[in-house]
Amino acid sequence: MTFKTFALATTAILASGAASANEKVVFGTNWLAQAEHGGFYQSVADGTYAACGLDVEVISGGPQVNNRALMLAGKIQFHMGGDMLQAFNAVKEGIPVVSVAAIFQKHPQVILAHPGKADSWEELKDLTLLIGDNGFTSYYQWMISAHGFTVEQRQPYTFNPAPFLADPKMGMQGYLSSEPYVVETEGGFEPNVFLIADAGYSTYATTIETMADTIAEKPEMVKCFVEGSIKGWYNYLYGDNQAADDMILAANPDMTQDKIDYAISKMLDAGIVDSGDAESLGIGALTEEKVGDFYAKMVEAGVIEDGLDWQASFSTAFANAGVGMDLKPAE
Repeated sequence: MTFKTFALATTAILASGAASANEKVVFGTNWLAQAEHGGFYQSVADGTYAACGLDVEVISGGPQVNNRALMLAGKIQFHMGGDMLQAFNAVKEGIPVVSVAAIFQKHPQVILAHPGKADSWEELKDLTLLIGDNGFTSYYQWMISAHGFTVEQRQPYTFNPAPFLADPKMGMQGYLSSEPYVVETEGGFEPNVFLIADAGYSTYATTIETMADTIAEKPEMVKCFVEGSIKGWYNYLYGDNQAADDMILAANPDMTQDKIDYAISKMLDAGIVDSGDAESLGIGALTEEKVGDFYAKMVEAGVIEDGLDWQASFSTAFANAGVGMDLKPAE
């Protein structure tokens, strides 16, 4: 064996040993792999998690998968939360789930309208709105309470855009990077898109959840995962993200690169990830002021009950430190 061969073999053994020494961690997303999960895949692909001692596996959610239940059962360590309503309901039910970072500073829920039929948020009140059952019991109640929308103008949304495409007097709920893309590609026009976050629906979204016991027993693991995820999101949005995209495409056969590129552009344009408190505290920012503001709005709208220990739904111990801000290119 030559010295060079010996050195390479030794390096491989050491690398293998380092990898095996890393703590195995599983992160469950809440839907099929997509660009909105990109920062997590990025930190797996580029070794950011491994650099602080974690061997992270990202497992997809989906219509037949409940990764949150797996976390509650102790089968996985972290889960991607939808928004703070889920966190409030966990407190209500006595489930010790804690949000430790908020990747999305704005919820990507939108209302779509035909151009010329509703060119402002206020003009949406003149339309029939297709809103799903989950939306009707959550953000639409806030739209009624805070903005004067009505129960009567709502029709159930069945996740089929055909009625909206056929009737200019209809508006439709959507996800920022999904329904607008469908309308543009299938309907042949660019719809007006209203982000409910910009109208005051102030919840965080795409949170990182873990169990209270995990925080108490393994705070360094939580710190590593949160900070690794934050760095991953900076690198995914502003750096070379092809390796992460390749992982997403492999995990979701229905995903395409053009959909990924569209979603990234929408996240950047709307400030979904990097806006508000994230501009000074870093991606993942999570503050008591903003959580409290959203809780008060949900109480006012009758969505959640008053008197809940909403502060138990989150922890600010792992975000808000400006981690990764140096990875963002100077403007």
